[in-house]
Amino acid sequence: MRHGLLRHRLAPATGTATASELAERILLALVADDPAADLVWLDSGVGARTGRSFLSADGERVVLDADAPVLPQLRATLATMRGADRASAPEPAPAPAAPAAPAPPLGLVGWFGYELRDETMGMPAPATPPAHRASWLAVDRGLVIDHAAESLELVALDADGEGWSGELEVWRQRMVALVDDARRASAPPVSDPPPRAARWRHDDAHYAELVRRCQEAIREGEAYQLCLTSGATVDDPGDAIELYRRVRRASPAHHGALLRIGAATLVSASPETFLRVELDAGGGLRARTRPIKGTRPRGSDLAADAALVAELEASEKERAENLMIVDLMRNDLSRVSELGSVVVTGLLEVESYAQVHQLVSTVEGRLRAGLDALDAVAACFPAGSMTGAPKRRAIELLASWEGAPRGVYSGAFGYLAADGAADLAMVIRSILIADGVATLGAGGGITALSDPEAEVAEMRLKARSLERALGVRDEADAPPEFPVGPQ
Repeated sequence: MRHGLLRHRLAPATGTATASELAERILLALVADDPAADLVWLDSGVGARTGRSFLSADGERVVLDADAPVLPQLRATLATMRGADRASAPEPAPAPAAPAAPAPPLGLVGWFGYELRDETMGMPAPATPPAHRASWLAVDRGLVIDHAAESLELVALDADGEGWSGELEVWRQRMVALVDDARRASAPPVSDPPPRAARWRHDDAHYAELVRRCQEAIREGEAYQLCLTSGATVDDPGDAIELYRRVRRASPAHHGALLRIGAATLVSASPETFLRVELDAGGGLRARTRPIKGTRPRGSDLAADAALVAELEASEKERAENLMIVDLMRNDLSRVSELGSVVVTGLLEVESYAQVHQLVSTVEGRLRAGLDALDAVAACFPAGSMTGAPKRRAIELLASWEGAPRGVYSGAFGYLAADGAADLAMVIRSILIADGVATLGAGGGITALSDPEAEVAEMRLKARSLERALGVRDEADAPPEFPVGPQ
């Protein structure tokens, strides 16, 4: 990156507030300082003891031409931010030594909707509102919180080489004062939402019938697995920031997010990594994906919870589902990775969250010289865990049955850094608020071994905590609280 990186270390989180608690206070202070500002909070979650969070209220909206491909426009913006022009003349990515600590997520922050598949796969996709297709901010400054060290640091791109001076110095002083005020403040109690109703695209009987259609297609050899989804809308969802405060408490996740870009806000408690791209020790870029396939609810007590973990680990259906997506992601990553570099570094591992246990695998590859995170997105999007296999036919079949575009759900959100790194999560366990309506989605992988009624129950389970945060109630008892992880 030609632009330098400025850092200003603040006092660590101490006393009555952990770094996680202080992050929420700072977010509320940013909102109070400018209620209309675009907002970025990439959140490692309530009680996080590892990972980093990032906050900014100083991004500039990326104006995307709706008639032009999205990825080249984002590449051009990143090139401008790093002082290069790869957009017009592709050149090998720089290969500096891997930094001792991860670089901050300065660059682009936002999301891709699922229908961007028309660009990445060359497949027809229904039109969606602009906010449901892609929304991004160019972010050149913000606050990084390291949860392991309980440290806080202001970071900024030094575009003109003048260091902390002029407008950047004004911003630094403002942020120092704002953080100091947040340390002394206390966050107001989280409010309970009023009762609201959700309108699901499919009732339970219809969704079960769609599961059977998926199984028929699998038996006929058209697919191995299909990730069937449904969606719901809730009118007048209330304040998005208060909604996220409820979501992050109900479902702590290492890919939590509150992203407000223009008139649309995405709140997420996603547990799934779509793509993470980092500099490796050799100066190249290494891409990692962590597909989730396989779900069980939390148990009513520790013994029941352990039994559900054992059941998930032993499930032939869940293991087969996960392995098929691992193979698909290996294939996708191999399109942009060095020959022989794609490896499975974690297979069929159980991770436990507040609401569910999940079966997770990890696939990694070293990107070929000259390629970067956007090339990896183009090769892998949409994620195989949200389509099924084979990917192209799965997308075609699902589009004919689901009855509406998925929108942001099943897409990806996070950051594309100016230095070539990226961290993108799956848009699952997420809500988009736009035009006075909250939209959410849920689904699951269907195989020949699936039980239609069990698939309905799994889909509803995945949506339950989001519905409760919105004020939608059902007859199910609230799940017990458990320590969550990994963070």
